[in-house]
Amino acid sequence: MKIEALFKQAPYYIATVVLMPFLLIQAYWARFNALELPEALGERSGYSGTGSSVNILIIGDSAAAGVGVDEQKDALAGQLASILAIKHRVSWQLVASTGFTSADLIKKIKALPVQTFDYVLVSVGVNDTTHLNSATEWVSSIDIMTNLLATKFDDPKVLLTAIPPMHLFTGLPQPLRWWLGMRAKGLNKLMTISVEDKNQCSVLTVTSPLTPEYLADDGIHPSKLAYRVWAKQAAEALID
Repeated sequence: MKIEALFKQAPYYIATVVLMPFLLIQAYWARFNALELPEALGERSGYSGTGSSVNILIIGDSAAAGVGVDEQKDALAGQLASILAIKHRVSWQLVASTGFTSADLIKKIKALPVQTFDYVLVSVGVNDTTHLNSATEWVSSIDIMTNLLATKFDDPKVLLTAIPPMHLFTGLPQPLRWWLGMRAKGLNKLMTISVEDKNQCSVLTVTSPLTPEYLADDGIHPSKLAYRVWAKQAAEALID
């Protein structure tokens, strides 16, 4: 299958051609009118629990950084560490920043020191979707990123979080959010294809209803409840 073929399916292609001027207007409107929430406050590394040792890195974009909640204990990293600490001695680190694309994340990984991690949980893709990065760029970034994680961090088990269903982001106007949702679905398919031959890599599609209580005040980022669901499903996928 050709990479670009996933973005030439009739509904997506027709909508892109016909609606692009209107979509661009909506995108600019959303950029300057969306509620900007800060990253969660609190420690970005720590130890907790007793039992067998688990060393984990959480890395990625604003969702990984905890945008949508006030404190890291209620965000992805904090809740994941708490869940794992029930049965394990957890050493965890969080490296994340609002606005990170896959290319930004690659640069960040290159800048990190060589370390050993048992597991790496990645959150990336929403900004690649909104920045209109091509399918070819996305596939290349996933390949480079997963190879870097393997060589730099002693071949950990890597769990890539699928891009969330952006067509359900109430903070985005229609039809922009429908169109971005179509792009996100295409990038998710490519992500899965990109890692299917990598034994240490897999993709997690978080299953939650994404009803209002699962969204932060901006209608885009996860709420405390959504982070809890994500952390629980990630823990189950990482340590099976």
